[in-house]
Amino acid sequence: MPVIFGAAFLGGLVLVGAMLPVATGMFDRWSRRDVDMRSRLAFDSMRDQVAELAQRGDSDRLVALFERIADDQRLIAAGLCDAGGTMRSASRQMQERFACSTLPAGADEVALTLPTAGGTIAVNAFPLPPYGRVVLVHDLGFSTTRVSRFRAGLVLAFVLVALIAAALAALLALMFARHWLGLLRQAIDDLREGKTPPQQPALLGVGEDIQKALDELDFVRKRIDATHTEWTPETLTVALANELPGSEVIVVSNREPYIHNETSKGVNVQRPASGLVSALEPVMRACGGTWVAHGSGSADRATVDSADRVAVPPEQPSYTLRRVWLSEEEQDGYYYGFANEGLWPLCHIAFVRPVFRESDWAMYKAVNAKFADAVAAEARRPDPIILIQDYHFALLPRMLRERLPQATIVTFWHIPWPNSETFGICPYREEIIDGLLGSSILGFHTQFHCNNFFDTVDRFMESRIDRDTASIALGGHDTVVRPYPISIEWPPTALASAKPVPECRAEVRERHGLPADIRLAVGIERFDYTKGIIDRMQAVDSFLTDHPEWRGKFALLQIAAPTRSKLASYRNLQDEAVALAGDINARHGGDGAFAGPIVLVAEHHEPADVFTLFRAADLCVVSSLHDGMNLVAKEFVAARDDEKGVLVLSAFAGASRELGEALIVNPYHTHAMGEAFVQALVMPEQEQQERMRLMREQVRARNVYRWAGQMLLDASRLRKRQRISRLVAPPPRAVNGTRPSPVGA
Repeated sequence: MPVIFGAAFLGGLVLVGAMLPVATGMFDRWSRRDVDMRSRLAFDSMRDQVAELAQRGDSDRLVALFERIADDQRLIAAGLCDAGGTMRSASRQMQERFACSTLPAGADEVALTLPTAGGTIAVNAFPLPPYGRVVLVHDLGFSTTRVSRFRAGLVLAFVLVALIAAALAALLALMFARHWLGLLRQAIDDLREGKTPPQQPALLGVGEDIQKALDELDFVRKRIDATHTEWTPETLTVALANELPGSEVIVVSNREPYIHNETSKGVNVQRPASGLVSALEPVMRACGGTWVAHGSGSADRATVDSADRVAVPPEQPSYTLRRVWLSEEEQDGYYYGFANEGLWPLCHIAFVRPVFRESDWAMYKAVNAKFADAVAAEARRPDPIILIQDYHFALLPRMLRERLPQATIVTFWHIPWPNSETFGICPYREEIIDGLLGSSILGFHTQFHCNNFFDTVDRFMESRIDRDTASIALGGHDTVVRPYPISIEWPPTALASAKPVPECRAEVRERHGLPADIRLAVGIERFDYTKGIIDRMQAVDSFLTDHPEWRGKFALLQIAAPTRSKLASYRNLQDEAVALAGDINARHGGDGAFAGPIVLVAEHHEPADVFTLFRAADLCVVSSLHDGMNLVAKEFVAARDDEKGVLVLSAFAGASRELGEALIVNPYHTHAMGEAFVQALVMPEQEQQERMRLMREQVRARNVYRWAGQMLLDASRLRKRQRISRLVAPPPRAVNGTRPSPVGA
């Protein structure tokens, strides 16, 4: 036993010597990245003010600004170097520690580490055309001290770990020895009594014990994650680095995050009006990787390289967009046909009959296979993490499981999942369920949708469902089914450049020819029959009929981006909306400049324009007839940093389960929704602020980085658990000299 203890302890000390330089180097690099991030934040906070003062030539105020910035305990100096390498303005200590001539020529962003008489300094220079570069100088003495303390603490920690590991090794050896002795004693006793000793391996059940321990650890870590509310791009990046070091992340969706279109003025880059893109694009900015999507823009082919790739975002590339090309026939069958005439109305339980054609189903399978080939070609590792998005790719998880068996496949279903009876309408239900169960993790917006999926699998598939662990076993493969409520980035990028609320109110009312004092409701979404646009207009009609005193004092500005115009149900919806708006305006408007209470704008709006509309509104109306989540509701809350405005929210949108301080309505009850308009319009500012403050805190804490982080951390735990399970699982028993194949293989 002492020999085992000594060997384990010696091995621990060898591990200390091997790991210490690596860990110290990583900590040193982390400290330097921390300085770079602090410099970037400081520069972002003062960029506009420095540019304004430099333009005015106000050197005194510029120096005063740099002195205030340099008050930071780690920041030595700040200054502005012109294009010729001359210090234009700086705080007091700048000339002593740094000269502009040290910077390399050019106007690029620079990060240097320089030795000086007073110690090592970090220099970060940021271009500020046309005035030169803003220079920030940090003292790295704190970093040296921090690394020394870290090294000492690490040595102590490693020694303690080595001691504990040695003690555990000795203890385990003792336990195994006793176990073997017990088996031997039992065998001897059996032989003495004339019995045949049972053939049982000594380690039987150890794999099950380890699996149970992992499950308990998983439960504890989930509780820890639930208390973590500060999710940011930096947090997500660190989580990926810690939990999934070196992992490759691939996103798959039908809609691409950036579309290049030919215009009379050249190529225009457009961000589509999509909740999916709004949710995932900030995540890809944070973690990098590859996004595989259908290239639909008129200039998409002209902007990719020979491998159909383009770096995005255009202004600051941080990840790769790989485009997949689809013919018009493929698009008609896979997208317009099966996905949007079949699955979309089926899952939304909309009062539009789902249509299932054999030709559409064949095209859906073919396009899923085309995307599977593209993803497999993009994968640089045998075990990438693949995030599959939405109902367009129900068959893709199984296809990728066959091509990349070691991949961790996370599929998120962005629309509702109906009850089993409703889903049973689909003639290809078994194939769709089987395709989805090729996933490692399958996510829905709410637990209700997860429960519906469990019920559907239970009704139509021969599988093993474990509701305690929220998993389904099919064909020798387990799929974890979890709720992941999707959200938006926080703080929203568009809010940084948003105008003050009074300016937004004046601009929107002037642009749409509305009186300056009119109370404004906004609705912003795609022209889709699930969004309740018609019901919303009818609620306005009911409201003004019951409360005529609001005529001429209230308007609904309805922004609806045309979508899927090839489908008759969508064209008919737009025609019906235009006719209904004209009818309501004729009944409740028409006096001079005020044309009527409904302003219908059927066009796409960029995120900055959408935030201007949100900030101009007195209330936002989200009246979805059925929605997985609805990010418009969360975007309205995020836009209102003045803590004013009222959200009128459908009970059938997933967001209503999180934003309980909104006025929750039944969109099918037009009179009740009209009464909610009255409640919103007369609500005191203090009550508005109390409700909005709580909703903003909810959106801030449960932002898109938390949504992505939870899925990726769950993927990390799953990968670790599967790796351990493979190590401890016994090989399958041989039957007649051959090993059995997995069920369904």
